[in-house]
Amino acid sequence: MPGFLGSYAHALDSKGRVSLPAPFRRGREGETFVLIQTQPEALSLYPPEAWADVQEKLRDISQRQPKMRNRVLGVTANATEVVPDKQGRILIPEKMRKSITLDAEAMVVGAINHIEIWDPKRFEKITSQTDDDFDQHIESVFA
Repeated sequence: MPGFLGSYAHALDSKGRVSLPAPFRRGREGETFVLIQTQPEALSLYPPEAWADVQEKLRDISQRQPKMRNRVLGVTANATEVVPDKQGRILIPEKMRKSITLDAEAMVVGAINHIEIWDPKRFEKITSQTDDDFDQHIESVFA
C-alpha cells in the first residue's frame, strides 16, 4: 500500500467529524484506524499496519524500561479507534479537538506511514520555518 502524501483542508462538521481525503481512504474501506495525540500540536491517525509497528515499539519500551510503563500507559489511554463512515468521516473526540485547538477546519496531512490532523494556522506556521540542518539532509534524500 502506498504511503500517505499531500495535504487537504477539510471542514469539521457540528459533531466534530472530519472527512479523510479520498486518496487516504482508497483501498481501506471498513478499516479501523487508531487516533492518538503523539505531539502537542497535532493528532496522528494510524492505519492497522503502521499501528502494529508502533504498538510493538511501545510494548518493547514497557518491557525493557519498566519506569516508562506509566508513560506508555498514558499515551495509549488517550488513544481511540475510529472507522470512517460511508462518507469517509471520522469523529474526533472533543477532548482531542480542544487539545490541538481544532475549530471549524482541519488540515489533514499525509505523513508517509500515517496521517496527521492539524489546525491549519499551526500547520502553516510550523511548516514554513526553515532549518539549515534539514536542508542539508533533504539534499541526500533526493540526490
